[in-house]
Formats: sequence, C-alpha cells, structure tokens
Amino acid sequence: MSNLPQISEAEFEVMKIVWKHAPISTNEITDKLLQTTSWSPKTIQTLIKRLVNKDALTYEKQSRMFVYTPVVKESEYIGQESNSFLERYYDGDITAMLSAYIENDRLSETDIEHLRSLLSKRPKKGGN
Repeated sequence: MSNLPQISEAEFEVMKIVWKHAPISTNEITDKLLQTTSWSPKTIQTLIKRLVNKDALTYEKQSRMFVYTPVVKESEYIGQESNSFLERYYDGDITAMLSAYIENDRLSETDIEHLRSLLSKRPKKGGN
C-alpha cells in the first residue's frame, strides 16, 4: 500500500491496540484504551469510525458486535512515519539524525552496540 492514510496521534493509539489484538471488538478496544487514557467511550468510537473512513481499519459485524482488523500494516505505517520524520527534521540525512541522538544522549550504550551489530551484518553495496 503506497498511499497510507494520515493518522492522528489519538488514532495511532487506537491502531496500536488493533495491531496488537486484532481481530478485536469495539468493546475490547474501548476497555483497553480506558485503562491508559482519559477518553470517553464516545471519543474512542469516533476515533474508530475515523479510522474506518480513512481505510486504516475494516470491520465485520458478528451478531451484535463489530470486530475490527487493520488494513494498514504496522510495519508499513511505522516505516512511512520514520521516513517522514527523517525528511522533515533532518533533510533525509540519517547520519545527522543519529549524530543528534548520540550528542544529546538519546541512545544508550546498548542501542549503539545494537546499531554497530546491525551495520556490521549489512552486505556492502556496489562492491566497496
């Protein structure tokens, strides 16, 4: 899916629940979000409807319940948002982003070691 819908921060909270627990009913989504937010059940239902209208969620009616599944894959959405963030704040320069994170102590030694490990396993391009 190349044109992923724009999802607000609140809608993203709903999506995280659906990605983790799909297929999931309206009541289950509401119960889970009531534990972590101060939103009313009506607000949560509105967010779910918006996500359906944006084609981020689909639903199936099972007797008197609506059961939701994601149309948008979590990995696709996160990847799109990461690229958008990188373009918006660092002009697409991942080295600048990582430098800023390191300089501002946003990466732990464990994070840095993990990045080193990932980079050392990566095949070289262009025979360099």
